[in-house]
Amino acid sequence: MPYLTDDPIDSDALVRSVLRNSDGAYVLFEGVVRNHHEGKRVESIFYDCYRPMAEKEIGAIVREVESQFPDVALAVLHRLGQLVVGDASIAIVASSPHRAESFSACRMTIDRIKETVPIWKKERGPDGEEWVGWQGKC
Repeated sequence: MPYLTDDPIDSDALVRSVLRNSDGAYVLFEGVVRNHHEGKRVESIFYDCYRPMAEKEIGAIVREVESQFPDVALAVLHRLGQLVVGDASIAIVASSPHRAESFSACRMTIDRIKETVPIWKKERGPDGEEWVGWQGKC
């Protein structure tokens, strides 16, 4: 399954891709575009990346989390391109027999993605546009 998409995220399909009959819980995390950042109004965000590198890094994170939580099935999808306020930019689903593992795996996955995956964003608002995040890391 790819980890990046140019299309709106279908969270229901993402859940179905990992949910098993043996699972008693799943956690769905969706990150959405908000209308502000560091005191500035945001109207839209443009996400970009070097796809082969970002796909490889997200795949490594999924394998790392699944090895730490062997009962968890994990799915990740990050959207690229132009998004407006309210659009989902990322969805992560962690399913498992018990809720604790799902919560922990989901939290670890988003934290690692934010730390290591080179996805850049350009925020646009009434005062113009600006690349944010990943300063000095790309």
